[in-house]
Amino acid sequence: MHKKLIEQVLNNIDKVMIGKRDIAELSMTALLAGGHVLLEDVPGVGKTMMVKALAKSIGANFKRIQFTPDLLPSDVLGVSIYNPKEMEFEFRPGPIMGNIILADEINRTSPKTQSALLEGMEESSVTIDGETMLIPQPFFVMATQNPIEYEGTYPLPEAQLDRFLFKLKMGYPTHTEEMEVLRRAEKEVPIDNLEPAISLEELIGLQKAVKDVRVDETIKSYIVDCTSATRTNPYVYLGVSPRGSLALMRSCQAYAMLKGRSFVKPDDVQYLAPFVFGHRMILKPEAKYEGISTEEIIDRIMTKVRVPVDKVLN
Repeated sequence: MHKKLIEQVLNNIDKVMIGKRDIAELSMTALLAGGHVLLEDVPGVGKTMMVKALAKSIGANFKRIQFTPDLLPSDVLGVSIYNPKEMEFEFRPGPIMGNIILADEINRTSPKTQSALLEGMEESSVTIDGETMLIPQPFFVMATQNPIEYEGTYPLPEAQLDRFLFKLKMGYPTHTEEMEVLRRAEKEVPIDNLEPAISLEELIGLQKAVKDVRVDETIKSYIVDCTSATRTNPYVYLGVSPRGSLALMRSCQAYAMLKGRSFVKPDDVQYLAPFVFGHRMILKPEAKYEGISTEEIIDRIMTKVRVPVDKVLN
């Protein structure tokens, strides 16, 4: 039953996104796990369209925040304004008070405004004028950023990066996929006709069901071994924290449910680790000098760590 509902959402997204099934699955995994996603890629590859398609597919309240250098924290969170007629302050919520939030080009604004998202992403609430306000559930932030090499960008601080469950890259479509994009957009914009595939209540039910997916003790030990290995690697200055271990376990539970299973397999850990670990690691200068990427280091780590035997999971 759970897999059927998830398939409905993914098939709905496929009507808009061509050749991005893997990104759709990972985005859905993050949503089910109660996490957030950072999409990093060049402009024009469909980052914004992916978020819109996901929001429409679950019938969610969609809000977009266009990050610019002059954006203020109050532009994100909201502000209290005095109402002379009622003789009291009224809170006018900012765009963060929605279900699916697109934080577009998040690295084009100042660190102070970037940090305005921190509490909301971690606590599902915001504090304004000393008052804490809950954000409607479900709550999912998908932030996009251009590569750091582009001018006018501010690298996200480690505390902000750690709030994202996954960091993903869209990549360019193939020639065939791009031709199909042109055909579909020739006479109409596909996203305009997209209808919800499931309700918000069904999505919340799926999020609750994720916690029932079984994680064997051997899998938990495997996850901890992998994260520990990032802390002792000679090329890594700062390894993955215990929060990263928890993020990997929760995302594996969600991915297992997406695949129609009631238990986590070692394959889930191996597949998801690069998306969970990559943005949580800081490399030493030696790695850059030797041309060794974060992806290569993670691949080496996952190759060296002993994999649990499948028979104990059946």
